[in-house]
Amino acid sequence: MRNITKTLIFFSLLIVIGTNVNLFAQSSARYTVTFTGLWNSTDHGTLPDNDHWSNLVGGTHNSNVTFWELGQLATNGIENVAEVGNNDAFLSEFNTAITNGDADQWVQEAFSPNEAMGNCVIMDIIVTEEFPLLTLASMIAPSPDWFVGINSFSLLDGTNNWKTSIPPIDMFPYDAGTEEGTGYSMNNSASSPHIPIFSRVNMTPFNDQPVGTLSIVFEELLSLDGPSLEQGIKISPNPANSVISITNHTQRTISNVSIFDILGNLVVDIKDNLGSSQINIDRNELRSGLYLVQITSVEGKSTTKKLLLN
Repeated sequence: MRNITKTLIFFSLLIVIGTNVNLFAQSSARYTVTFTGLWNSTDHGTLPDNDHWSNLVGGTHNSNVTFWELGQLATNGIENVAEVGNNDAFLSEFNTAITNGDADQWVQEAFSPNEAMGNCVIMDIIVTEEFPLLTLASMIAPSPDWFVGINSFSLLDGTNNWKTSIPPIDMFPYDAGTEEGTGYSMNNSASSPHIPIFSRVNMTPFNDQPVGTLSIVFEELLSLDGPSLEQGIKISPNPANSVISITNHTQRTISNVSIFDILGNLVVDIKDNLGSSQINIDRNELRSGLYLVQITSVEGKSTTKKLLLN
């Protein structure tokens, strides 16, 4: 009977998710980002059998930090994304910037279907005037060290107003300059020394056609009333493999983070060190499956988010 009651509580929480949506202050805006793959054999050589993209990853930050730049050496994070599609080092670089006050959130989303012409949609990116720049990257896989992305794209215009109409951005291939190779293969020899990031437009196997387009759509200007927990709390990556990041864009202080399994059992309960804008939680021994994360503020307000662990 106890498990039945807990299960009913769990699904009751599922029903109320997303019911109380308020708006942010006018210094914030909400955007949706969509990457559409155009990688094809006509323009970009015969594709490998397992053509795919790694997760589209990155986040928002200010001008004090740059995560990758054409003509500059790739960081360890970008090298790992470009060579093997691993995001751990890039996430670590973002977390360092967040700790230093130069970034405020990490975003991560998979492609569906995960193939050359696949799509990736990142919804509800809340951007503030303090951190108006968006950086993203994804591996062209398999490849030696080729990737696509945008670097420090500002969502503010020249008059410090939010951009409400952004033309689609053509996405072209970049070479991270960390590994040799001119074909769709991995496990090539490392470039020694590494060379700066460069464009692979009109370099084998690519021509001058984009491998994708990036659409950044303005959804709304957020109001003066201040953020709700529902709108201002984001969990990423989701699905997650190891570290779970909870980003707090609200003006409220978080007092408690509780994670429940599908039976309604409380499996994680955190009450300490929750004052920062980003809370990182290690999954430890949590099994794969669906969970509910309940975030409660010091005022007693709460919101509940679904979390899937791989």
